[in-house]
Amino acid sequence: MYNLARRLGLNGTVANSAAGVEIFAEGSASDLVLFRQLLEQEQPPMSLIDTVKVKPADPQQMSGFSIISSRHGALQVGATPDAAVCPDCLLELFDPGDRRYLYPFINCTNCGPRYSIIRALPYDRHQTTMSGFTLCSACDREYSDSSDRRFHAQPNACAECGPGLSFADVAGEAREGDPLTAAVELIQQGMIVAVKGIGGFHLLCDARNPAAVARLRLRKNRPVKPFAMMGLNTQSLASIVLLNEAREQRLQSQDAPVLLCPANNGIPEGIAPGLAWCGVMLPHTPLHYLLLHRLCGSPAGIRWLNQPQPPLLVMTSANRSGNPLVTDNQLAITGLQGIADGFLLHNRDIRIRCDDSVVNGLSDTMPLIRRGRGLAPQVIRLPQSGPSTLAVGAFFKNTLCVTLGDRAYVSQYIGDLDNPDCCQSLVEMAGHLTALLGIEPEQVVCDLHPDFYSSRFARDYAQQNAIPLYPVQHHHAHIASVMAEQGITEPVLGLALDGLGLGPDSQLWGGELLLVEGHQYRRLSHLPLLALPGGDRAASEPWRSAAAVLHRLGRTDEIASRFRQPAANTVQQMLQQNFNCPHTSSSGRLFDAVASLLGICHINSFEADAAMQLEASAYRYLQRHSLRDENRMIDFSESGQPVLDRLLNWIAETGDPELGAARFHHQLIDGLSRWVIGQSQTTKVKIVVLGGGCFLNQLLLQGVTETLRVAGMTVYSASELPCNDAGISLGQAQIAHWLAMQNKNDK
Repeated sequence: MYNLARRLGLNGTVANSAAGVEIFAEGSASDLVLFRQLLEQEQPPMSLIDTVKVKPADPQQMSGFSIISSRHGALQVGATPDAAVCPDCLLELFDPGDRRYLYPFINCTNCGPRYSIIRALPYDRHQTTMSGFTLCSACDREYSDSSDRRFHAQPNACAECGPGLSFADVAGEAREGDPLTAAVELIQQGMIVAVKGIGGFHLLCDARNPAAVARLRLRKNRPVKPFAMMGLNTQSLASIVLLNEAREQRLQSQDAPVLLCPANNGIPEGIAPGLAWCGVMLPHTPLHYLLLHRLCGSPAGIRWLNQPQPPLLVMTSANRSGNPLVTDNQLAITGLQGIADGFLLHNRDIRIRCDDSVVNGLSDTMPLIRRGRGLAPQVIRLPQSGPSTLAVGAFFKNTLCVTLGDRAYVSQYIGDLDNPDCCQSLVEMAGHLTALLGIEPEQVVCDLHPDFYSSRFARDYAQQNAIPLYPVQHHHAHIASVMAEQGITEPVLGLALDGLGLGPDSQLWGGELLLVEGHQYRRLSHLPLLALPGGDRAASEPWRSAAAVLHRLGRTDEIASRFRQPAANTVQQMLQQNFNCPHTSSSGRLFDAVASLLGICHINSFEADAAMQLEASAYRYLQRHSLRDENRMIDFSESGQPVLDRLLNWIAETGDPELGAARFHHQLIDGLSRWVIGQSQTTKVKIVVLGGGCFLNQLLLQGVTETLRVAGMTVYSASELPCNDAGISLGQAQIAHWLAMQNKNDK
């Protein structure tokens, strides 16, 4: 703003404020019009212009244009997400003549840490974790020079005045010498290093060393869950995954996410067992580039940056399985004992933890799987304003959402609430987000399930603050989340497919077709009910769901012989006696059952393990074969509900797992689509919203979307947030807004 105004010869002032950027400009009418036009045409890479409001002001006869102190008040903007190191800083990083040569914390106004270091808004240095680092004279000159790329760059620093690296050994003792050398030596020896980044620590090891990968799996108790890998550039990744122009652009974007890509033949052993894809990423901090520079043999110049290089690093969150990401130096040393062989540390504090964002690059739309570093906490504009709301999300993949007017601020991924540390993170995030954004919630929203930690927290919060509490049904929230981000206000047919969610009938839902009209919904029909022998155990042991399918098909006697599990006989008897076998319409358990019936996966070592392997099996088959499957195996009852038994009987008989997986997907897509079309004809509603974690399956999402669109439906799915439970908090907030609007109209 300052440079543009000076260039056009305008007089006036500009300031950060709680409402955004406030400009007072004096000049000729033509110059002011041009100024307004160029604001958007020349906006910097990290800026986001939501709206521009212009009003005439009385002339002040100012001389010159200046930046004035930030103004406080009612907040209307969010914090800027963290951004990957920019090309200009990268060139300086490897220029021996630059004063920041090989400095691990190089940044400018176009890149570097933001959200993870902010303590309060407006975004000024004294309100960040950089406040303890006093600018040296050279950095101060850059900060004050309007022609410099670091003009008002709040994290600006250099080796003389900024943060620095250190290294601690496996015992936590500081090691003398160059920290980077110590870290690289351990990686080359096949050891594991904990590295502090922007939003938290990563655990790193050599991805091409099978022994190192196996060691990391053993120590982290992560037997098969896939690891992400980091390569220097897209040329380096092209040997292990299939890249196209869209994937390359997504990898090189400012948020630098982990991107799921189809596997090439070169994926190192042990990285993504059983899958047809893997997650890859590019370096997003100067420190990552410096590590890879050393691993490449410290080449001179910058040509090496654009050439394929052999080093590949496993990059996984530094935590014990299920715990939140580690952000503190001392906690990393104590909490990662027995996992890491060394610790590459720095002394710039992380105020807010942010896991890596994860994006699904298997489809053209590239939907989100996890929203974290580089994306949180971007603002989502709601279709209407409403009371300030705190929505506390779901049990799994928890996020929070706070609203102000028509703006919704969704937190980064917090985690599953079966972990005490994640529960504590929820409490801390609720306090941090509301304080950071200056929001005092007027209502709080939670899941309908009363025993979730988030629900109990919401009850206490509502009582302590004397505000209303609204419980919201899980699948209603899934559909409302997509409606909120897409700005949909008309009635929709909502197809919600996921693991489990409590219905108002106290039953376990998960395969639902809903008619959603704002804060109200009606359950039109659901997938066939399936028993869950052992209750929650079935979610981690897919063979139990498969046993329930056999029982429903009249093949109970096959259970004990088919599944070589110690509890197989017991489960068979439980099903026969209907003992501890709650029923569910869950599509997630249906995917589990099919994966087990096909012999693909009997035990989930992580959530959705079986479902991912089932999708991968279908993907591999469809890469080699064209499936022409005209024989429909999914029938419909008189009520319009799908009947899957003929398909499941065939699956239980086939000896080809990949064909079985492909046919299951094909038949399910056809059956779901006919289900929706039939209800559309009955309700006269032609807008369809797809929600729930099962739509992370790209074969399912693309197949249902394309089939419905061919049939004349308008189809929406999640794009700004993940379709799984990480989007629930936004849906809860949206429903609360609708409800408040209805209550206001009733009065």
